[in-house]
Amino acid sequence: MASWAASSTHARSQPARPAAGGLPFNSGWIVPRPQHRALIRQRVGLTYDQAQARKVADEVIRTEAAAKNDPADLINTALEKLVETGLELPAFSTLDAMASALRAEVNTVICGGIYEWLSEAHRERLLKLLTERGPDGKTLFNRLKQSAELASWSHFKNLAKHLAWVDGLGDSAVWLQEVAAGKVTAGHPRGTPRRR
Repeated sequence: MASWAASSTHARSQPARPAAGGLPFNSGWIVPRPQHRALIRQRVGLTYDQAQARKVADEVIRTEAAAKNDPADLINTALEKLVETGLELPAFSTLDAMASALRAEVNTVICGGIYEWLSEAHRERLLKLLTERGPDGKTLFNRLKQSAELASWSHFKNLAKHLAWVDGLGDSAVWLQEVAAGKVTAGHPRGTPRRR
């Protein structure tokens, strides 16, 4: 027991020894944070230019937001491009905020384009969905979101009537012809459901 205590005391009293080759600077063992970051960037081969990194991420996210709707997909695409260009990655919160803002911007432009495709009669008909109420007291917009019930012949007939009513609102294929397929979702928050 005494030999272990003596050896541990001896080990604590000795200065730490550098790895083979020593350190590339003469500031002792405590490395200032900026110098430490610079050494890591040099070792990994990254360039620290946050303004350029945000510019690259902005361009990629803006371009991809026209075809993709999920912010995680937009962020991943931006990360791939930043790694490819050799720039140090911005904080995740920066990319998350950029993806949300740029996605909203692009979606606003897309919705504006759809609005331009609508005739005045179609615009009025769609606006009535928000104001007119059905027999159940809910707006007709809620009726759009009606989901299918359990499989039965009467439920199928009701669903066919509902589909005919939705189709009567107008030709959505014409309204959405300029929108990328990835932006037109089919009832699933991330587009088509994933298979397991």
